[in-house]
Amino acid sequence: MAKGSLATVNAGAAGGGEEGKKKAVEVMAVAAVEVAHPYDFHVSGPRNFSSPNWKDLIRSSWRDPNYKRMVMACFIQAVYLLELDRQEKRNAENGLAPKWWKTFKYKLTQTLEDERDGSIYGAVLEWDRSAALSDLILMRPAGAPRAVLALRGTLLKSPTIRRDLEDDLRFLAWESLKGSVRYHGALQALNAMVENFGSNNVCIGGHSLGAGFALQVGKTLAKQGVFVECHLFNPPSVSLAMSIRNMGEKAGFLWRRIKSSLPSKGETSLDAKEKNSVSCAKVFGTETKKWIPHLYVNNSDYICCYYNDTSGTAVATDVSTEKAKTSNGHGEAMAKLFVMCKGPQKFLEAHGLEQWWCDEVELQQALHNSKLINMQLRSLYSAPASGKL
Repeated sequence: MAKGSLATVNAGAAGGGEEGKKKAVEVMAVAAVEVAHPYDFHVSGPRNFSSPNWKDLIRSSWRDPNYKRMVMACFIQAVYLLELDRQEKRNAENGLAPKWWKTFKYKLTQTLEDERDGSIYGAVLEWDRSAALSDLILMRPAGAPRAVLALRGTLLKSPTIRRDLEDDLRFLAWESLKGSVRYHGALQALNAMVENFGSNNVCIGGHSLGAGFALQVGKTLAKQGVFVECHLFNPPSVSLAMSIRNMGEKAGFLWRRIKSSLPSKGETSLDAKEKNSVSCAKVFGTETKKWIPHLYVNNSDYICCYYNDTSGTAVATDVSTEKAKTSNGHGEAMAKLFVMCKGPQKFLEAHGLEQWWCDEVELQQALHNSKLINMQLRSLYSAPASGKL
């Protein structure tokens, strides 16, 4: 509290009587608001939402995709704040992070720390049954995950910026994060969660770089036949490897056009290869329907906007219903893509996490089969040379 405010409180109290006490309380309340941290939950968190209560046993808020998006974004924000609390030496009593999960009746059970610099990049949050019972919530609401793995993105602070940017550059160069210690830590944590609670009761979410890790880890488990619900906010879509691959695809397409215009004895073998690729695509299409990640992108964010590539197939639908049918070649959706219709236009805000827990956002949902989404998920299933699984 400021020195002047304290003096005013003392003066009000010295004035005596109920009126003096009321003025003192009012001044203290105003002073508390003035010194509130901008990342406090009651300052920057979601506004119009209902905390879990006994009514969720009848009609669960978690069934609403907008509510689930909001809560997942809050959980990821908590991981950012866990690292800030560590850097600024705040504890569990005065930390900023706990309110971002306690409000939704969850508890922190594990933090993921980068062994290179000791920074916190992820957290495991579990349903807090005792906290829920105190509010007469006798069981976990339908749709609420038993445990959530939340992963933060790049934090531009001196204690963490070096390792964060190292992984950013890793993705930019190779379009893969498997060489990072954070990938192995997240994979180990998610495997343990699946073993303890089952894949249907587990959820993973990440923002920016954290979304890249979440996608990579989710794909790894999907290859093993383990399908975990995945929420990716502003996932990175730009890499040098992708640019080089696109150049190679364009060159290959041009060469095939030139070759097709010339008489060749290899036409039969070429047709056979094309048929084989189609059969593999069918196999791929039938399998990917089992694991469909949720992607949240803003077209003003040039880091993630390439996921909303118009070259793919997308069918718009109402976000509140989560029902849509695709019309792509295989009749299967590659990802649920949520595009910000009316939202932040400046890059820093468009790439920020706060937009995803705001109430006034307008989203358009599509079951999307864009070129980049295909490219990211193609490695999930690969048919052997014989074309049989």
